[in-house]
Formats: sequence, structure tokens, C-alpha cells
Amino acid sequence: MCGIVGYVGSQSALNVVVEGLARLEYRGYDSAGTAVAFDGKLSVTKRAGKLVNLRDALAGTQPPGGADDEAHGAHSGIGHTRWATHGPPNDRNAHPHVDCTGAVAVVHNGIIENFAALRLELERRGHELSSDTDTEAVAHLLEEEVAKGAGLADAMRKVCVRLEGAFTLVAIYSGEPDLVVGARRNSPLVVGVGDGENFLASDVAAFIAHTRDAIELGQDQIVELRPGGVTVTGFDGTPAEVKDYHVDWDVSAAEKGGHDYFMLKEIAEQPSAVADTLLGRIGADGRLSLDEMRLTDDELRDIDKIIIVACGTAYHAGMIAKYAIEHWTQLPCEIELASEFRYRDPILTRSTLVIAISQSGETMDTLMAVRHAREQRASVLGICNVNGSTIPRECDGVLYTHAGPEIAVASTKAFLTQLIAVYLIALYLAQVRGTKWGDEVFAMIQLLGTMPQKVEQVLETIEPVRELARSLAGERCVLFLGRHVGFPVALEGALKLKELAYMHAEGFAAGELKHGPIALIEEGLPVVVIVPSRARPILHDKIVSNIQEIRARGARTIVIAEDGDEAVAPYADTLIRVPAVPTLLQPLVATVPLQVFACELATAKGHDVDQPRNLAKSVTVE
Repeated sequence: MCGIVGYVGSQSALNVVVEGLARLEYRGYDSAGTAVAFDGKLSVTKRAGKLVNLRDALAGTQPPGGADDEAHGAHSGIGHTRWATHGPPNDRNAHPHVDCTGAVAVVHNGIIENFAALRLELERRGHELSSDTDTEAVAHLLEEEVAKGAGLADAMRKVCVRLEGAFTLVAIYSGEPDLVVGARRNSPLVVGVGDGENFLASDVAAFIAHTRDAIELGQDQIVELRPGGVTVTGFDGTPAEVKDYHVDWDVSAAEKGGHDYFMLKEIAEQPSAVADTLLGRIGADGRLSLDEMRLTDDELRDIDKIIIVACGTAYHAGMIAKYAIEHWTQLPCEIELASEFRYRDPILTRSTLVIAISQSGETMDTLMAVRHAREQRASVLGICNVNGSTIPRECDGVLYTHAGPEIAVASTKAFLTQLIAVYLIALYLAQVRGTKWGDEVFAMIQLLGTMPQKVEQVLETIEPVRELARSLAGERCVLFLGRHVGFPVALEGALKLKELAYMHAEGFAAGELKHGPIALIEEGLPVVVIVPSRARPILHDKIVSNIQEIRARGARTIVIAEDGDEAVAPYADTLIRVPAVPTLLQPLVATVPLQVFACELATAKGHDVDQPRNLAKSVTVE
């Protein structure tokens, strides 16, 4: 959600901040604003809607309220793209928020749960709050501390200990124009370290054009940014240890590379992303070596149950993981929505392994599930794409997917690389626990190594899927059916269509069709069916029967089946071929046409594919 940028250095702070906000647009937002410190005062500009509205205001094309041109000479500033939680998305509720004097400005990501009580206190003391947000209370609390003689950093420390909830706060003060202060609790914030300049952001993408050197901020830490250096302390003021790291991708990876949308670029990157996730996992002896695991083989042998927690697309990856883990390891595996996990009193022991899947590593529902699992003394393993994010830091081990930046809100390459990661974990557990012979594990690893080529084959023959999508732009509903690992693929296909095309779309287990959903079938209704590999005849034959059932009732059947499967051809109005692969690996190829289908259909409807309405890339509130 909300994007945050802070800068102090020799460049125009306004230019750096607005450029950073542009690189964070993918996170989802409904308003944007900036504040810069210049000539003993703050210049604050904010607008509802897209970043172009803010740019127009800063250029003075939408007066009143545009920033003074002199503000472009300011060398410290903060910026924000807001995803509304408290109050509607309008100019008044946009960030930054200022205090009564206009000397302190604050931007905020997250939710301050005790803001109502704090707001009441402030109003009783004579403060006038002008917005509906929880954030504005922080600006006035900082005002009070500064009025008592505290510097901005000390004021932030004193205020943070009074706040409840999840928050990232970044503030500037006209009385200290060469200082930007940030605070972090349960919400992402990263420092970019430059030469005579330093950056703060909710994502490294905001400053990757300026520096690839970064610092991880820990829980309950305050950071002070000055042109000459960075100071990090705890909320109590004690010096904090920090971890430096180098970002292994550059600004070009965050550009569209000639594609109309980031999503199209990321779909095209899937073969290389899958290859990168596999890279370096196999030792010279042919055995899997997961160096990031941090759980010993003895600890893994003691596991008697696995629980996977995730949300959205990652949840669908977890559903597929359940099939692979139980088949290869003979361990019972449950899959849970992270948002429901801790509220149902799950039964966890020291012998339980919890696997948390999150592209960003900041998904709040998943993070809270991780913390609950650790409180219950379970071991926790994270699957994540973002180095240094919160979930990996709080897990006992992590498997990074190395997919590179995923900018589009709707996940594509994140999903495929998460699948590779869960397959690797399942095979590693089988290797350690001896439930598969070494040559069996090695043979499956070899098959995984062919998957980039298989995904590339799908992409090379994808044009008929685009044509199909365009022809269905006028439809109001699409259903998706699958069995076994095809069921989560059906759910993922439906989710993509909901996210991008704003259509009613549902995914069903094909065997459940006769238990109610078949009532939805009507003449001409598009139904996408994912057909299992012929290697599992019992699954294959049953879904062929399902196709016959819906076609007999007038449905338009869109069938995804492996090359050489002629049994389904007579019952398919549209047949989409994918390479033949083992049953458990089929989601890697069967999902790709559904991603392209949703993207193309949404484009035909005129929607913004990269930034679907109401959605955010990183969901950092529960």
C-alpha cells in the first residue's frame, strides 16, 4: 500500500521525491503529496487522484495551492502516495499532514489504532485537526514535543512509544532543514545510502536510480537522515545495529522494457525468473542445497505437520504446495488463509513447520500469522521475493525467489517462482527425511530445470489466447474448473480476471460442479477448464466428463490441455495447448495462458492493467 519517499542531499528534493513516487505508483494509491523544507518554512502540496494531478499542481497549472517555484531548490523533502483507510480520497485527507503551525509535516503508512483517543486529547488541548485521517494526530503530537524544546528525532521517539498499531512515519521540520526522520513498526521502510545524500522509502525501487546500497531497518527503530550520514536508534534512543545490503538489480529492471504494461513485461520474464529461482540450489553432488534454510536437518526430521499460510495469489501457490509436499514427503500439510490463521486457535507444536508465502515480505496478515506461529514455538520458513523485508527477518529460514522487481499489482512471475520455491522445499524435505531416493529427487530436479523452456513454449504460442480474450470483452461472467492441482490454477485464473477486468469470475473444483455450481451454466457462458495430465487417467477421464456435462447445457468450453491430448478435442469450443509435463508441475505451464487471458481482456475493456482499482501491491494493514 501507500508509498513513502524521503530525501536529503544536494539535489532538488522535490524532483527526487516526485521521481521516487512515480516508481512507487505500482503499489496502488488514490492521492499523492509532497513537503519540502526551504528558507525556514515548509512547502506542502497534495492532490487527490493520480500523480499527474500532483505534478500539475507543483507546476502551478492548478492554483491555488501549487508549490512556490523556489521550493524546487529545497534539499530535503518527503512524499507520499496514499491508499485510503481513514477518510475518503480527497485533497484534505492526502498526505503529508501538518501541525497547527505548519512547521512539521508527516507521511504515514499503516494504521494507528489508538488515533481516536489521541485526537480527542489533542482537541481538548486546543489543536485543530482538519482531516479525517489517523495520521494527522502524529503531526500535532510532534508539534507539542518540538514546542517543549525537543529536536525532531527526539520528538519522534517520544511520540512513537505512545502509538499503537502498524506504522511507518517519515517527518520533516522547518527548524531542521537538513534532517529527515523516519520510524518503523510492522510496516516497511528502507534506507538508501548515497554519496552526500541519503534516501528513505517503502521500497528500494524509489531510489534505485540513485543508489543500490541500502540499510535494513528493524522493528521499533528510528532513523535520522542527514546529507553526511545515517543514524539509527531504537524507540528508547539506544544505538541500533543495522544490516547493510546491496540491491542486485538496477533501474532498468523497474522499467517497462518496451512493453505497454509492467504486467506484460513480467509475464514475458517468467522463463528467466523461473531459471533464476532454481539457480544455485543444486550442489556438485547433485543434491539440493538450500543455504538460506537456517533450519538443521535434524530439526526438519522432527517435523510431524506442515501448515502453509498465505493470501491471494500466494495462497493458491500454497494450495499447490500441499499436493507436492504430501506426495513427496508423506507429511500432513494444511493450507490456511493467513488472515484467518491466528483467529481460529490453530494447533501448533515444536514439531510443526509453518511456511509463510509473501511476494513483498510485508503482507501484514501473513506477518501476523508468522508471529503467532513463533509465539507457539513452531518453526517458520518464509518464501519471499524481497531481500531484507520483514517476514524473512522474522522467520527461522527463508527461500528467496530471486524474481526481480514485480511492479504490476496482479502477480504473475511471483506466482510461478513461488511454485518453484515450494517444489524445492518439498524435494528438500523428501531428501532430508528419506521419503524419496536420491535419484528420484535428482530426476525431479532435472525436470524442474526444463520448466523455463516449457514456459517459453507457452509464450511463443500465446496469440490465440489474446484473440480469444478480445472476443470475450463483452461477457459479464467466466467460470473456471479444475481438478487436483488444476483447482488452484482455476482459482488463480478467476482471481486474475476479477483483479484486472472487474468481471464476475469463479473458480471451482470440477467435482463440485454437480453439487450446486452447475446451476450457473447457461447458453454461451464461457467456462475455462484446466485438464490434468493424461499421466493421471482417473483425473483426466473425470474432467472430460465434466466438460461434456457443461457443454450439454450450452456452455462455451475453453479447454487448456497438454499437447497430444485428443480425448478432449471433440468437447472443446476453444482448445489451448500447453506442453506435456508431470502432473504436479502442470500449474507452471497451465497458469500462463490465464494470466495473458486476463491481461488482454482487461486491456480490451480499457482498464489500467498495472494499477487495478481499489488494489494495492503490498497489503500492509490487516
